[in-house]
Parts: sequence; C-alpha cells; structure tokens
Amino acid sequence: MRIVEINMTNFGSTGKIMLQIAEMVNSNHGSAICCVPSSRVNKKNKQENQVFIGTILTRQIHRYLARYTGFQDCFSIIATIRFLKHITKYKPDLIHLHNIHGNYINLPMLFHYIKKYNIPVIWTLHDCWSFTGQCPYFTMVKCSKWQTGCYECPQTNIYPSSYVDRTRTMWKLKKKWFEGVENLIIVTPSHWLANLVKKSYLKNYDVRVIHNGIDLKVFHPTFSDFREKYNIGMLKKIVLGVAFDWGERKGLDIFIKLSQELDEEKYQIVLIGTDEIIDKGLPRNIISIHRTHNQTQLAEIYTVADIFVNPTREENYPTVNMEAIACGTPVITFNTGGSPESVEENTGLVIPCDDFELLKLSIKKICELEIFSERDCVESAVKFDKNKNGIMEDDEKLEEQAYIRYLAEKDDEGEEDDDFDNNYVRDFHQDHYLL
Repeated sequence: MRIVEINMTNFGSTGKIMLQIAEMVNSNHGSAICCVPSSRVNKKNKQENQVFIGTILTRQIHRYLARYTGFQDCFSIIATIRFLKHITKYKPDLIHLHNIHGNYINLPMLFHYIKKYNIPVIWTLHDCWSFTGQCPYFTMVKCSKWQTGCYECPQTNIYPSSYVDRTRTMWKLKKKWFEGVENLIIVTPSHWLANLVKKSYLKNYDVRVIHNGIDLKVFHPTFSDFREKYNIGMLKKIVLGVAFDWGERKGLDIFIKLSQELDEEKYQIVLIGTDEIIDKGLPRNIISIHRTHNQTQLAEIYTVADIFVNPTREENYPTVNMEAIACGTPVITFNTGGSPESVEENTGLVIPCDDFELLKLSIKKICELEIFSERDCVESAVKFDKNKNGIMEDDEKLEEQAYIRYLAEKDDEGEEDDDFDNNYVRDFHQDHYLL
C-alpha cells in the first residue's frame, strides 16, 4: 500500500504525527512519503522519504499574493502541477492530509485532482480551518458565522493574515473544493473538534475521533540537574508552561500576571518555547527557555516541575498535557476546546477559562498539599502511549479500511490511466473550479 501524506511542517506536533504514521507504514511493508512545503526549517529537519512542494521562493510569492488579495491557498500553480505529476508517478493508493493551509499548495487543483482520479483520502484535522472562511480558531472572538457562511471577519489580521476580507468568498470556495470527495474520512484528535465538524459543511463525511499519542519511551520521569543549573532552591515550587506559539491564545498574559502575584520566594515560573522577541516582554522573575527539539531535555523539565499550567484559550488536543502527565506532573488547564479530554480527576484540574483567581488558588493548593501523585499520573499516561495502545495503529488501520472500501466500491470499467493527464490544467479550468 502506497500512501502520500501532506502537511505544512515536518516538525512540531502535527509534523511528528505525520512522520510517526509514515514510519509505521514503512516498517509494516508499506510505502509512505511525507510531502511538505519548501522552507528553511522543513529542509533543516528533512527525513527520509520526504518530498518538498515548490521552492522557498514560490512559497514566499504564494504567501505574499494571499496576504494582498485575501485569496488563500489559490496560487503555486506550477509548483502544484509538478507535485501532482510526482505523486502520479508514485501511484498512491491513498492520500492522508494533515494541515494543508499555509499557502504552499493550490488547493482547488489538489482537490480537483483527488476527485478526478477518485483517490481515497483521510483528512486529519488539527484545527478548524477546513470549515471556516479563513481562521483556524474562533473561540476567543465567539464567532459562529462559519456554520452558515463567513463575512466581516474579526480576525483577518491573524494567521493566515490578509489585508482584504475575502472570507465570504473563501468560505464558499472551500465548501465547493472540499465537498463531493467520494471516499473521504475525516479524523479529529478530539471530540470537541468532531462535534464542530458535524455542524459544518463537512458534516456529511464519516468523522472518526483518534486521540493523539506520545512516545512513553521518551516522556517518563527523567531526572536532571535543572534546579542546580538555574539556581532554583529545592523548596521552591516550579510552575511550568510549554508552547511553541506564545501569545494571548496560549495564555502568555496569564503567566505574566502569575509572576506578579505568586510569592517569588515560594514559586518559580518557567516557560519553554519562547524566543528573543517574547523575552523582551517577560518580567525578570520568569525563566525563559527557547524552543527546543530535544525531547529528552523537555522530559527532564516536565519531571522537575511541580505543576504544569496550560491556560490556553483556543485548543484542539494539546500533546503538552499528555507529556506532562507522562512525566509524573499534574496539569491545570482551562476548559477550552479538547484540552480537558486528556486530564482526569487523579491527574489534574480543569477550570473555567480566564478564571485567574481560581487558577492561582489551584496552583497553591496542588503545590502545597500535593494532592496528586507522580505514580497516579504515570499510570494514567499508559493510555497515551502511541506504541502500545494502538494510537498510531488506529491511523494505519483506518488508511487500510479506506483503501479496501475504495476497492470494494470500484466499478468494473477498468483502471484509470496511471499517467498524469496532459490535459489536466485544461480540464481544471473548464470545470470552473477556482471561481
């Protein structure tokens, strides 16, 4: 079985998920290639069996045009044609989509190709972008326009930003592109996102919930000299936050406020995933550690922390909660998105979003009374194990089921021509697929 996986990155949470699935497929006598846009970071993290879509220049041009016109993911025509020719030669049995936003591939061309050649598709959604006019999340602005048609977007200046509000048109276009795929299964990591999909124009597709998993061979209680290195006394409680896109959405302001109200003699706030720009806005009593790809180092910091705080205001199914619990550290999270779905009564607390006073009291209660044990957290984390509990296997089995269903439904008229149709571009325009 030959699988093509497409994602915006080959790193971070979505990148790791894509690579893990591909690794499992390849180790089980299948074949999987991972396709990502050309970027300096993606090329730096290049793995085996990877294909780059376009060039760094074509990506930059695509992003520039999208920002100034408001039309997202509609350019990179030549890069997309070359990519489609490549995967046609590969002869995929199935295409597994992940994050396809980010202005690196021409989506009307991609979905026209999928429909034309009737290729089975699994689409793992990592946010809400697939059924909105532009935004990946809408919780903070309390918007519900996506259910009937976007317009007058309050977030055009937020990723993927644009200077022109085209959300009304983009919602209609995306609906046209994404509807009508004969063999498509949607996967969501959380029940929260699955429930939103069922309210969107994607509601007629088969929707499955498969929670993300983590590698418990990496994330487990791991001891280090972290306290000594940063001169943190043994009696001081470490309050940890981890994110890779710090801002209001991830609750950076919450940590800044905590640093002002928690006793400096008793508590030390540590933030991971920051950068030099973030550092400029942080008070002196917060320890800032820039983004690290060293998973062992991350496990060491999770382990030494007394409490992991995730004040996220918009979230799907964060792996950071699972990583902290697996390292024996209890979690406090806001009741937003799918974040509460990984936290049980013996591994942490779920509190209302933006209830700062309750958050502060909960931190003190957990740290001072030690109401959660390392053992309970570690034992509870067994269900997160991607290796033992079939989390990655679920994805692979779903891919197999999708392909088998495709074969069962396939008529007896014979195989499609394996060669890339030289008239593809003509057909694409004749179908008026863009506008």
